[in-house]
Formats: sequence, structure tokens, C-alpha cells
Amino acid sequence: MMRSKVPFDITRPVAPWVVFGPRGAAEFTEQAAAFSATGGRVYEVDARDLVDGAAVCDALARAVGYPGSFGWNWDALVDRLDDLGDALTGGVGIVVVVRGADALLGADHLRVFMTMLCLGADRANNEVDPDGNLRDEPVVIEHFVFLLDEVRAEDFAAGIEHPDLDVGAEGDFLTVTLDLDVWRPDPAGRPKAS
Repeated sequence: MMRSKVPFDITRPVAPWVVFGPRGAAEFTEQAAAFSATGGRVYEVDARDLVDGAAVCDALARAVGYPGSFGWNWDALVDRLDDLGDALTGGVGIVVVVRGADALLGADHLRVFMTMLCLGADRANNEVDPDGNLRDEPVVIEHFVFLLDEVRAEDFAAGIEHPDLDVGAEGDFLTVTLDLDVWRPDPAGRPKAS
């Protein structure tokens, strides 16, 4: 597959981990199809089911099919996103598509939600842990796509911006990932550029 001309590639274990964009964007459709063709799993969630932290945990658990116990809090969500088995990922990874993401504009929990998704995805997508040690688990591709019906992606920037996150707008898309200067200040703990 050719390198994407948009600021994201949900078919590879590379940042950004979260992308907001218009519902009909061909880039999402094409990349999701390519990802599925390699065995990756695409799961869907309705944004109306993501009204607070507990609802986020519940909706993601139902959509992805988390087995067994789950802590139903932000920390447990990060741990679960970092620990998805082959049955849920097809051995490749997951892309969670949030439809109707307009409903989340102005949500009180949006910053925390984005940070937790980025933390979980950063861990799953990297060969090294935050201390720079090789992880025991294989890299699992993990991304989150927020599809917007009428709201522009850049309208979410102010509600997401935080010193822990890198938020960028390019064209119709808003991208979110961890600020590695905050989360992995030691170069040994940063993933190698691919």
C-alpha cells in the first residue's frame, strides 16, 4: 500500500492514534477496507453511547467483545486496550469507528477520553514500554476514528487540547496522539521511526 497523503494511516502501527473527520471521507473507507483485508478487525460504536466514562467503558466492551471481567474505569480501559488477544484483533489489530461523533462536542470527559485512547493505543502499537524495554506482547495495530456528520473536525481541537496530547488539524481531519516529550522524555523509551 502506498504511503497515505493524509496525516494518518490506520493500517499501520504509527501515530496518530485518534482521528476525527467527515463521515464520507474516502480516506477512512479505503484504509478500513485495506486493514480488514489483512485480517484486522473494524468495530463500530455510536457516539450517543459514550456520554461519560462508565458509558465509554461499557460501549467499547460491548462493541469489541471484551471477555470476562473489566474494571469499568479509565485505567482499566487503558489496560484492556493494551491487552487485546488474537480473537479480538485477528492477530493484526483493531480500528474502532465512532459514528455520529458530533454528539461528543463539548463533552466534559472528552480530554480524558482522548488521553486514555491514546495511552492504550500507544502501548499496543509500540514494541517498547515507556521505560524503553522491549515488551513481551506483540505489536497490535490500534486506532480510533471519529466520524462527524455536520461538525468540522477542527471544532473539537479546543475541547481536546491538553499538555499531554499533540492535537493537529490538517484539511478535514483532526489528529490526536500522545505528546512524547511528556510521556516518553527519554529517547530510549520512544518507538523507532518507521
